[in-house]
Amino acid sequence: MTDLDAIAAELLATPPGAFTAARDARAKAEPDRELARGIAALRRPTVAAWAVDALARDRADDVERMLELAASLRDAQDDLDGAELRALSAQRRQLVGRLVAEAVAVAEAAGVRVSAAAREDVDRTLTAAMLDADAGQAVASGRLVRALEAVGLEGVDLDGALAGGAPPPRAPRASRDEVAERRARKAAERAARDAEQEATAAARALHRAESAESTARERAEHLEQRIAELQRDVARLGHELDAARADERAAADDRADAERRVSGAEGRAAEARDALD
Repeated sequence: MTDLDAIAAELLATPPGAFTAARDARAKAEPDRELARGIAALRRPTVAAWAVDALARDRADDVERMLELAASLRDAQDDLDGAELRALSAQRRQLVGRLVAEAVAVAEAAGVRVSAAAREDVDRTLTAAMLDADAGQAVASGRLVRALEAVGLEGVDLDGALAGGAPPPRAPRASRDEVAERRARKAAERAARDAEQEATAAARALHRAESAESTARERAEHLEQRIAELQRDVARLGHELDAARADERAAADDRADAERRVSGAEGRAAEARDALD
């Protein structure tokens, strides 16, 4: 960081309403003429930019976590990992919403009122920081003088967005080979997960099929046993029926004989009565 960067960061800690006077006084007191001209040229920050700078100063850990999540989100985008991308996008929205509220609270605690329009600019700036690595570095520097916005697939425009003599260190970008390697690794990991899930599902299906087969086999065996029992019962009952019918015929014959004997006896009795008369 140059001397001008350090002085700019110091002056930007001054609320926007007092910035111009503090800047002019600092430029006037600077013995180095070139540095004094640089100080005098520093632009007054917008309220939204000042609130984001205050957040970077007072909530540096939160901003660092935001940038770490942003890097993970960009990796997910590069690797086309849909599930991870959706999860990280939800985290991004939640985190940006919380940090916007924190930035507004920090600003208003310092007596700087944040309008609804300025609040929207804070939201757009933090969202841009999440989506673009260079914008994230600019936000972390604490030297923004205007809001940032991510538009389409183009990089965030940082021209005139920072106070000081140099832009923040450019965020390292992965080479094509690194991106290709990550994509291949992610694809291999997904393929391995898919294969494991498929194998697990197949094993469960096999277990269910084996269980169903065993149940069906046991039921078939039970039914076969029951059929055999019923067949034996039918044979036994057939024999019993034959015996009953034979008994029926014998009883009928006995009844016929008895009827004949009764008839004969009655005839003889009648003859005997007639003889007595």
